[in-house]
Amino acid sequence: MTRLTTMADAEAVSERAALEIARRLESAHRERGVAHLALSGGTTPGHTYELLANDHRSSGIGRPSWDSVEIWFADERCVGPDDEQSNYRLAQQTLLAPAGIAPERVHRMEGELGPEQGAERYAYALDEHVAFRDGDGDGGGDAGGGGPPVLDVIVLGIGPDGHVASLFPGAPALDASERALCLGVHDSPKPPPERITLSMAVLRAARCCILLATGAPKSDAISAMLGEPTKHVPASLLRRSRLSVIVDDAAAPPSPRG
Repeated sequence: MTRLTTMADAEAVSERAALEIARRLESAHRERGVAHLALSGGTTPGHTYELLANDHRSSGIGRPSWDSVEIWFADERCVGPDDEQSNYRLAQQTLLAPAGIAPERVHRMEGELGPEQGAERYAYALDEHVAFRDGDGDGGGDAGGGGPPVLDVIVLGIGPDGHVASLFPGAPALDASERALCLGVHDSPKPPPERITLSMAVLRAARCCILLATGAPKSDAISAMLGEPTKHVPASLLRRSRLSVIVDDAAAPPSPRG
């Protein structure tokens, strides 16, 4: 079952998300010696990263051991790393530079290469560095195995249309095989049209996806995500037993009438 947590406001959502991410990264480090964290863009994730970059013990958010964390990305726009639309640029400003994360631990999607070449390069990096899923659905194999690779935590936002990463409603990318790790997008309904995204198979293989939503415009999308799985609402296809959804009061689905 999906775990849905409702907080009072956007600040509380970011604090709760930062706390959960930090705890899961520390758990991964204790169990496997390394933690793999994938980031998304957006205002709420961005503030969450700011909290993670600092030590907020008064709020219960400890600073993770960043020297044992490998940083990945859920998706990227096909722009350069310094472009204002770049998810990497957001992460660099809010988390990577403030936390002093070593550049060799940051695996950037090279959006400037274009959708196909950028996706191919990223799939290769995932295959090389992240342990794959074993037969019972848990990560445990060596890197470079059958896949898909198992990331420990993927931070996701959700669009009003129910999209996650750059997987949009009804897009051909949702029909990709289980062996597809990273996909090029040429026709995103949101600008810019060209993007790179992790596949649904990789999102579903993660040990945990933490999905954040704030504001009333996201309420319908959250309700649809919690309904029956459908390609018309990509977020509904995430593996619910490994999904943690954190929303504010405005984005929370309406309570059923008694």
